[in-house]
Amino acid sequence: QLQLVESGGGLVQPGGSLRLSCAVSASVLHSHAVAWFRQAPGKEREGVSCISSSDGSTWYEDSVEGRFTISRDTAKNTVYLQMDNLSPEDTAVYYCAESLFRNCASHFRALRQSDYSSWGQGTQVTVSS
Repeated sequence: QLQLVESGGGLVQPGGSLRLSCAVSASVLHSHAVAWFRQAPGKEREGVSCISSSDGSTWYEDSVEGRFTISRDTAKNTVYLQMDNLSPEDTAVYYCAESLFRNCASHFRALRQSDYSSWGQGTQVTVSS
């Protein structure tokens, strides 16, 4: 049973762009918020962006707001993360995750990992010249 499958990672130069995709089950997009997290080497996993199932409202972590855009295509059962103006600090494994809830919720300006029940396997993003 398909849960969440990420794709689109790779190597990109600073200032470049990548678009990540997360294929999800049809029921997920209609009932659960979906988020992107990332984990850099030696660092804690952090929430990057989230999109709610109810109205498509979005949330972004401060360091990516204005550079990253989350979106969804309900016909393709896919959530995207468009990443522009990438910097080496964006290098990480990126994961998509299914929330227990319909809407995104931040706690002290961060997503809480315990709000998410299913995770993809991750896709590596490397920003380097």
